[in-house]
Amino acid sequence: MSINQQHSFWGSLSPLGGLTGAGLLIMASARLSWAITIAGSLFWVYGLTALTFAFLVSSGKKFLPVGGHTVLYVCLASFWGSLYLLIFWLLCPLAALEVFLLLLLVPLFCASSGVAEQIASSMENTQHEIMDSVLEVIYQAAVLAGLIVAFSIVREPLSYCSLSVPGSYQGMVMIISFKPGSFFPIEIFSSSAGALLLLGYIVCLYQYSKSNFKRGER
Repeated sequence: MSINQQHSFWGSLSPLGGLTGAGLLIMASARLSWAITIAGSLFWVYGLTALTFAFLVSSGKKFLPVGGHTVLYVCLASFWGSLYLLIFWLLCPLAALEVFLLLLLVPLFCASSGVAEQIASSMENTQHEIMDSVLEVIYQAAVLAGLIVAFSIVREPLSYCSLSVPGSYQGMVMIISFKPGSFFPIEIFSSSAGALLLLGYIVCLYQYSKSNFKRGER
């Protein structure tokens, strides 16, 4: 199978190749502080859900029905997502309130990624192959998290003339702030429509790079 078909970044079902996770990418990239929070949630939910699912299915495969793997994975993703939200709420309530809806969406993206079938199909293989599947899940989260953070670093200065990180009683801390008109404040990028325009430009660059980048067979 070629890398185009299975690679988490260059593949046809990657965040830029197939626009999987595009909704989360658009909504979470409005502020860098939001992007950092969602990136942490992606690592937490994807990683812990995959590890827990692999452990439960491998140790209890005689008792768990094959048709219940997807339901089990959804429940685990919801549990870890809720736990992350609770911890973040206790640490910084206002920051958690700003991204409350986005944090609720992360388990849904995790559950719809087809990871449950991928891990369950490798349960009859060696322990090494099972860990490879779990690491592939974490790599998928890393790709989406990295794209959200990188996109927010470009989008927030163009929209609000600032860069922010989560924290403080206000929900975010401004680490860089420009005077209005001193940079390139194009406020259209603060809306979802403007973000789609910017994403379209990035996707065009991605597709051009993909078509000119030589890759062999995996």
